[in-house]
Amino acid sequence: MSRKRKGFTGLEAAIVLTAFVVVAAVFSYVVLNAGFFTTQKSKEVVHTGVEQATSSAELAGDVIGYAMAYSGGILTTPSSSANRLNATRFYLQLTAGKHPLDMNGLTISYTDKDTHMGNLTYNASAGGGEINSGSSLGLRPGEWNWTIVKTAGFGDDDNLLELGEKAQITIALPDGGVAADEEFTIEVKPAQGATLTITRKAPSAIDPVMDLT
Repeated sequence: MSRKRKGFTGLEAAIVLTAFVVVAAVFSYVVLNAGFFTTQKSKEVVHTGVEQATSSAELAGDVIGYAMAYSGGILTTPSSSANRLNATRFYLQLTAGKHPLDMNGLTISYTDKDTHMGNLTYNASAGGGEINSGSSLGLRPGEWNWTIVKTAGFGDDDNLLELGEKAQITIALPDGGVAADEEFTIEVKPAQGATLTITRKAPSAIDPVMDLT
């Protein structure tokens, strides 16, 4: 009687081993690629969160308040006869490491104990000049204006707040402003980044020009 016996040759073993290696390599590539993708997404989420949680701008100097006279519903010049703080001016600069801030994307809101306005009206044609007895502010209550102030060696004429520049913000407070000892809050909201909140209190004596620091 004859028997047929088939053995597992070396060639067959090599083929099976190669197949296992290829499958393992493909599986490892898929797992590593998924891990890298997840890590990258996590990094992007963290980066975006930091960008949103940190402010792009900060105060540069003091907040100045004014008691302005009215003419035809428009704030004109500081007046000793005015009895309410009805205008403010302050300056913004970029925080360290931040990218240029688009001033056209800025939103400003105002709140006091009687009034809240979530979006004050931007007036490009008024409010940017010096505030003194020789010139009119030209803003109506609830309007604001920004002007880029250039420094030596820095500054251009675009709408971006960049390194070395300061943005002059002038606001005519809505509803006639605030009386002595009243508190108010201004929120500067860039298109990207955290809101800059400025809370100040009118002094006990209302003067034409007041340092609200």
